[in-house]
Amino acid sequence: MSVVTLTVNNEMVGAQEGQNLLSVIKEQGIEIPTLCHLEGLEERGGCRLCLVEVEGSNKLLPACVTPVQEGMVVTTHSERLVKYRRMILELLFAERNHVCAVCVMNGHCELQWNAAAIGMDHVRYEYLNPNLPVDASHDRFVLDHNRCILCTRCVRVCDEIEGAHVWDVMGRGVNSRVIVDLNQPWGTSQSCTSCGKCVQVCPTGALVARGTTVSEMEKQHDFLRWILDGREKNQWDYSR
Repeated sequence: MSVVTLTVNNEMVGAQEGQNLLSVIKEQGIEIPTLCHLEGLEERGGCRLCLVEVEGSNKLLPACVTPVQEGMVVTTHSERLVKYRRMILELLFAERNHVCAVCVMNGHCELQWNAAAIGMDHVRYEYLNPNLPVDASHDRFVLDHNRCILCTRCVRVCDEIEGAHVWDVMGRGVNSRVIVDLNQPWGTSQSCTSCGKCVQVCPTGALVARGTTVSEMEKQHDFLRWILDGREKNQWDYSR
């Protein structure tokens, strides 16, 4: 695999051909906001928080799904980028019912962290206040559509890591929702293995452990790397 050279924030760096911009940016120790991205899962490019400026392009590009190219000149932080990232976060808060003060993820939520990091202290847009349900039919977990930001981490981890593909997305635009199987209560799903991977990768309080109360829920993403490393090294091949 050949090496390409590009410039990131006025610094010349090398990258492997086929790498995406986000991985190169992270290798340089540059912090860039993300929500749909999670190491170990296929990139989706949905949240658009990782937008960057690329010289010669008339539009902002999502770093997670933009492959590196020889001679690229990339800017990861600018007044324009901060403006767009703040707007995206405000729209996410306005779209659903994110009331942090009474959320089980208060203080541990990635949406909340990103908003605080970018200095978002108010929302300029009218709240939609949708009437969304809470699915508490599962013995161990709860799905709260009010907190969902449609990052599809749950869909991808269930498909790519667990191999069950319990989750999917139905609807369009603001009417989109994550669903279980053919849009049935989670507790009635025959394909769900109750592994909890979807709960652990969810960045907000949309998927939580049953019985948790305000600010109690903390999630661990490290298990993804542990699983993937084990598979690559055949650590659990008991046929040998």
